[in-house]
Amino acid sequence: MTNHDVIIVGAGLSGLSIAHFLNKLRPDLELLLLEKSDRPGGAIQSLNIDGFLAEWGPHGFLDNIEESRELLDDLKLDGDIQKAPLRKFLRYICLNGRLKTIPQTPPKIILSDLLPLWAKLRLLGDLWRRPLPHEQTVADWATHRFGRSILPFADIILTGTYAGDIEKLSIDAAMPGLRKLEMEAGSVLRGAIRSQKNKVGNGMPSMVSFKMGMERLVIKLAADKNLVLNSEVKRLSKSDGLWRVDTNTGVYSARNLVVGLHINRALPLLNVLQTAPQLSVPEAMVANILLGFADDVKIPFGFGYLAPTSENRFALGALFPTHMFPGRAPEGMQSLEVLVGGIRNPHHFTLSDDDLIEAACSDLRQLMPLPEKPIYAKVIRPRIGIPQLEIGHARLQTYRETMENGFPGLFISGFGWEGIGANEMIKQAKRTAENLIRGSGGSRGPATVKGIYV
Repeated sequence: MTNHDVIIVGAGLSGLSIAHFLNKLRPDLELLLLEKSDRPGGAIQSLNIDGFLAEWGPHGFLDNIEESRELLDDLKLDGDIQKAPLRKFLRYICLNGRLKTIPQTPPKIILSDLLPLWAKLRLLGDLWRRPLPHEQTVADWATHRFGRSILPFADIILTGTYAGDIEKLSIDAAMPGLRKLEMEAGSVLRGAIRSQKNKVGNGMPSMVSFKMGMERLVIKLAADKNLVLNSEVKRLSKSDGLWRVDTNTGVYSARNLVVGLHINRALPLLNVLQTAPQLSVPEAMVANILLGFADDVKIPFGFGYLAPTSENRFALGALFPTHMFPGRAPEGMQSLEVLVGGIRNPHHFTLSDDDLIEAACSDLRQLMPLPEKPIYAKVIRPRIGIPQLEIGHARLQTYRETMENGFPGLFISGFGWEGIGANEMIKQAKRTAENLIRGSGGSRGPATVKGIYV
């Protein structure tokens, strides 16, 4: 049995970022990362397929989070970074069978034709609607604050993040900063105005990726780490002040243990130590259909589009990667990445690749002038689902805090506990590293309001 200062279970973005911040704060600590698969990165994987660059997981992250900017500065990836400014690139919503531009500033939203006048006036009702103290779904919360006309927009925001169901997702768990703003100010609009007055700096953020795709980030993070791949953790236990980690590659021990796994991989391991409220949360599976077209095909300029549930479309939406980042397609070509499945359409995964491609192309041709068939098509099926922070998720967050407080030296972070985006994982990672150095398990930072960008 080998001894270490810290064992980190999981070498996805969470575990790798925790290791990075620990090395930065305490370079004297001996760290060991254990990863079940044959590669680090977890949900992040960039695929080079026949000259196309596609993403199996997240396509990027916004550069408006301090911890993520710090990480990029530390890794010295300036030469690899690609940025797509949100102010420059349009985003679209599918409404009534048409793609419509989504304005990103309040004056433009007010002047747009996305909502009728009566619905715009109803938005102002937020100023007089008292916050409801009990946990609510996103749909119930949005209806209470702004009226039902806002639901398609709430839908696409959560579709773009969770591929989930706003009738099930918890506003308290999925958007805690917005909920905190509402409770403190008594109104979202009033709180937003106050926040804007206190805001430092101007301008909209940019989407960040890399010339080699998002995998470049995890490759850089994994470099020079004490990392054991193909090492599946079978059991966690503690005795005599040391954590014992039993795996198929051996038995390891450490004074501190970090579980940096997808919530549904972490819960069965933690349940052995103390019974969990539940052993899993629902997951949304999303397939990425990569389509290649000649560069003279008229794909709308911008990031892409999303379709709310009310539109009853086959695709959840599509991304336009060759508009955002150069080098994503062979010369003379451009690509679309069509997202299908999610919580609303799990049956799509019973279809063959050919049927998925045909249905996706048929759906898109109703929205943009695409040729009958793409020059290239490839279905990228998911291996990891997106955890859903649905009603009752707070029980799991309380359980995590109870575990950290009750088992000294245990720290829990990762995909699905508080959020799922790359920025959320990096932010949690730094806080987890700081908690470990202080020996203060269970300490959580305050919920912060994130800018809502479609």
